[in-house]
Amino acid sequence: MTPGGASAGPHRGPEELGDFPTANRRILTLSVWAAGIGVLGALIAAALFDLIGFFTNLFYFGRLSIAPVTDADTWGILSIGVPVVGGLIVGLMARFGSERIRGHGIPEALESILIDRSRVSPALAALKPVSSAVAIGTGGPFGAEGPIIMTGGALGSVVGQFLKITAVERKTLLVAGAAAGMAAFFNTPVAAVLLAVELLLFEWKPRSLIPVGVASITATFLGWYLVPAHGFGPLFPMVLTGTVSGATLLGAAAVGLIAGVLATVLTVSVYRCEDAFRKLPVHWMWWPAIGGVVVGIGGLISVESLGTGYGTICLLLGCTNSQLTTLGPVVEVTLIFVATLLVVKAIIWVVALASGTSGGILAPLLIIGGALGVIEAHFLPFGTAPFWALVSMSATLGGAMRAPLTGVVFAVELTHDVNALLPLLIAGLLADGFMVLALKRSILTEKIARRGVHVASESSVDPLERIPVRSVMHGSLWPVSADQTVGSVLRRTRHSEITGDGLLLLNENGAAEGFAFRRDLERYLALGGDPDAPVRSQAVPGPNATYPDEPVRLAADRMAQCDRRAIPVVDPGDPTHLLGFCTRDALFDARVRWNALERDRERLISLSPADALRRWKNRRGTRELKGTKDR
Repeated sequence: MTPGGASAGPHRGPEELGDFPTANRRILTLSVWAAGIGVLGALIAAALFDLIGFFTNLFYFGRLSIAPVTDADTWGILSIGVPVVGGLIVGLMARFGSERIRGHGIPEALESILIDRSRVSPALAALKPVSSAVAIGTGGPFGAEGPIIMTGGALGSVVGQFLKITAVERKTLLVAGAAAGMAAFFNTPVAAVLLAVELLLFEWKPRSLIPVGVASITATFLGWYLVPAHGFGPLFPMVLTGTVSGATLLGAAAVGLIAGVLATVLTVSVYRCEDAFRKLPVHWMWWPAIGGVVVGIGGLISVESLGTGYGTICLLLGCTNSQLTTLGPVVEVTLIFVATLLVVKAIIWVVALASGTSGGILAPLLIIGGALGVIEAHFLPFGTAPFWALVSMSATLGGAMRAPLTGVVFAVELTHDVNALLPLLIAGLLADGFMVLALKRSILTEKIARRGVHVASESSVDPLERIPVRSVMHGSLWPVSADQTVGSVLRRTRHSEITGDGLLLLNENGAAEGFAFRRDLERYLALGGDPDAPVRSQAVPGPNATYPDEPVRLAADRMAQCDRRAIPVVDPGDPTHLLGFCTRDALFDARVRWNALERDRERLISLSPADALRRWKNRRGTRELKGTKDR
């Protein structure tokens, strides 16, 4: 065997190493499957919209219809019982169907990806939309986005389980289903892809980004015809923002910081309330019904706080020509009305979500943030109330979910108000920055963190991808005859000055035959091996090799594939010429080197007179030394 062997592959120099190492033609196959999942996502979005209308008509008006509710009348004091009934039904479904229907869906999708290799039970795909429709249709203060994300993700996972694919590819299909459901329901294809990248994929690679984008595009196109809420236009059309001034940007900064505080308070409140429910002396099956009592009382105070609240969002944004404006009462947006809406919606949403019922968080965050923005508009001397409602909505959503870009693009796609892009970005980044410094985890990750699963939300290129093999390989080799015995080789090399562990095995003609490691030979003898066995018998098997100009990550992947402690580094022009070894210890050295770049602080340019004098003396000494050598 020659180091590198025939299967070491052609030379992969910088001109052959692509920017996207994991990209291959498999993307095309995944994209085809993702397009089919996009179709399913659009159908599920349309079905969920109809289911919500069906249960709302059934429980509040006693009629069999899927038409959007346009009547704001309720049953007065009897309306308190409707959310209680809905909570009881959801609790029973969770107890005897699937406990994973509890909550708003995104943490459950994250948990499936991180723990269950992106495997979701088919039963969840059927129970989640029904339970969410029941919860929302009986007045639950939730949006449909969390359930549709979880349902779409479940469908993508189920489809992936029928296919012979890797766990990573199954994750891509799960996320494609989640993005498809969101895109179809809200007509926000770009925001759906960004949500997938910022929250679910844990990578930014073409192998996953392209299929997810295909699913989102397919679902959005079909959603134009299947989901009656938005048609071909934005879900919340509003009067476009005019010219943005410097004062407006300062106001956006203030609104963003306040939104960050609001998002922090809401996140803490949800989990404090959840802790309180855990202390109740009743089974968790009854918690949604108990939360329903609070929801019912809140509905008596502010009926606009019940349900998805899409009509209420239109009210806050001053929407024009939207079908959603007919889904709620026409009321005057006064300061008292908005303040009441803010407080009631926040309380009933926190309690209901903590109780473990089924529903989403995007729409409630939009309403709560929008109400705060309208209140702030009364104190800001510039801009309109709908504009500040939009900015506060986006910042609150992006801050609470730790997805600022999703919040910005989501707001733009919901309204088509591109002129507000810069204020939205400023507010979103400040809200996210406040949340990152104030809380270690978001409203999405705290839930699974309590189950012992840590979620790292930062994305970056693998440091091993940026370090070449030549900078970490060990070039100290000890040439030995492959016919020598193990014992004699160890005796000869034990006190050698060569610090490397690698042994270059030579045949009778002096040509490289393979390689071995001294530590492996010592372990062999410690386990009772024959010291008179030829060292050839302990040669490292396998022909894989790496090249000095390849990234360390490729060397690590090859070592992992064949479960080896090291692989040879060969000459690109002559694979039989062994240059050294890349070991597992070298991988650790590469990680240490990269961590030093992040940890060690240094000042390369200083204006200090003392530093300037020191640099001048160093340069002068260098020139004098050079002159002495020249003479």
